[in-house]
Amino acid sequence: MLFSYFCKMKNYIITFYIYILVLLTSLLIFPFMVLTWLLTLPFDKRLFLLHRFSCYWASLYTWANPWWKVKIENREKINTDKTYIIASNHQSVLDILVLYRLMVHFKWVSKIENFRIPVIGWNMRMNRYIKVRRGDKESIARMMEACKKNLDSGSSVMIFPVGTRSLNGTIGKFKEGAFILAKETGRPLLPVILDGSGEALPKKGILLRKKQLIRVKVLDEMFYDQTHENSVKQFSEIVHSRMVIELDKMRADN
Repeated sequence: MLFSYFCKMKNYIITFYIYILVLLTSLLIFPFMVLTWLLTLPFDKRLFLLHRFSCYWASLYTWANPWWKVKIENREKINTDKTYIIASNHQSVLDILVLYRLMVHFKWVSKIENFRIPVIGWNMRMNRYIKVRRGDKESIARMMEACKKNLDSGSSVMIFPVGTRSLNGTIGKFKEGAFILAKETGRPLLPVILDGSGEALPKKGILLRKKQLIRVKVLDEMFYDQTHENSVKQFSEIVHSRMVIELDKMRADN
């Protein structure tokens, strides 16, 4: 019982430390982000530098946490000269911080509620990330058009095809948006697997948990074959199957 109490208290300490760190650094760093935005906006149309600033800012919270280790595998599979539709599974709100560690230029596709969060939402708006209202067909159509425009301008797009965080760490059924984009734009789809973030911070709860290894694995890019008989649904199922297999392999290696 004493050991269990000690572990619980340790989790509270970790949580308090990280949340205070986020609060204080956000207040300190945000003005510099605004300054970066103002100085680079006239010549950086894709907001590449602002996004890179955001990457380092977000990565600070995994670098500064001695209880979490983030391991990136196959980073070399990312061709920085290409524009991707990046599709990742989703286990935790921490996934966003972790995926910034890829240091790749992209535009997030995120539910509209996130844009209303102080500081975080302001950052997202300044970066011109892509908002979507779940279940709203008009909003989804605008999101798809925004994705196409960003892909055409040279910015990759980051999407969680499952649409929401997993409760048990499995990869749920994919929505078809990312795969429709792959078909209509001819851009490569880059699957990314992550694991361990759901253990560090589960979907239901705000208490950060124990020492945790969070792994991110970049898979080989995949193309929608315009000459093949597979439909968008079948293509999404092929990608889903590959990601499930790779996630199982990652867990077997632990």
